[in-house]
Amino acid sequence: MKFLSAIVSFENLHEVRRLCHWGPVIALSVIAICSTTAILDSIIWYWPLDSAGGSVNFIMLLNWTVLILYNYFNAMFVGPGCVMKMDHHCPWINNCCGHQNHAYFTSFLILAPLGCSHAALIFVMTMYTQLYERISFGWSTVKIDMSAARRIQPLMPFSVPAFAATLFALGLALGTTIAVGMLFFIQIKVILRNKTSIESWIEEKAKDRIQHYQTGEEFVFPYNLGSRWENFKQVFTWSGMPRGDGLQWPVHPKCHQHTLTIEQLKQKADKRQVQYRAVDDYNGACCPVSKGLHTFFRTPCTEEPRIPLAKGDTILATRGTKSVPHCELF
Repeated sequence: MKFLSAIVSFENLHEVRRLCHWGPVIALSVIAICSTTAILDSIIWYWPLDSAGGSVNFIMLLNWTVLILYNYFNAMFVGPGCVMKMDHHCPWINNCCGHQNHAYFTSFLILAPLGCSHAALIFVMTMYTQLYERISFGWSTVKIDMSAARRIQPLMPFSVPAFAATLFALGLALGTTIAVGMLFFIQIKVILRNKTSIESWIEEKAKDRIQHYQTGEEFVFPYNLGSRWENFKQVFTWSGMPRGDGLQWPVHPKCHQHTLTIEQLKQKADKRQVQYRAVDDYNGACCPVSKGLHTFFRTPCTEEPRIPLAKGDTILATRGTKSVPHCELF
């Protein structure tokens, strides 16, 4: 496996430090909690040696865990190095999503919700069957075989802490399914359009520039090949590695390799700046509670540094959202 060679290679040993970050720590903790709890609950709810269904359930659960971790570590350690076709920096893998690891990253985003959905089903059925058995037979512990015919005393305890742990794991599984599932739909949209988040921003600025100056130009995005299937095949291949070398790309017939570069140069030459003056002091805090609730809740959640300001400072805004400009201190 390519990510294993990246870990054990002496030259790339420093890449293991990517694990020492809050994103991978949280992500791997959630995977470990959900997987471990689901395996233990599977033994309690659907003993794998009693039936073919139990065996299939247990094997599927193990497969989800292996596939999720395989794609997660590949997304973390395989590339992108010098980020080719960069989409964004993902704190959950503490790495940029780009040309070489885009397929692994997207595979992780679909496998994690599927695996968590399976785990959530196991958690729900385990809690339901244990509560039902306790009410029906007055058991204080749980049995492995859940058939009504075998009313022997249980072999594994399912105490209040075990119930609380299962309930906690259920919350993590459902939260991961929703949150990561939404990220998957965003990434599959990027792939089907063959347009990264950064390229979408460049295209938006191109249309704004043409409209502002009424140049009459027609901007054609160069990397949309006209077919979602063709766009999809640029990232997902049978070999597991994306097409191309990350430098030369298939482009639209009306475009060439440097179409987007030329547009970026036009935007740099036309870099419009708006001057603002600070009306209050600001210490550069990420969560400016002292500036009021409106400012606190409208502050973007990014890792970009904030500029400390003194009242009366002049700043130049070059871009921004509706309420938050991106500025340089003048």
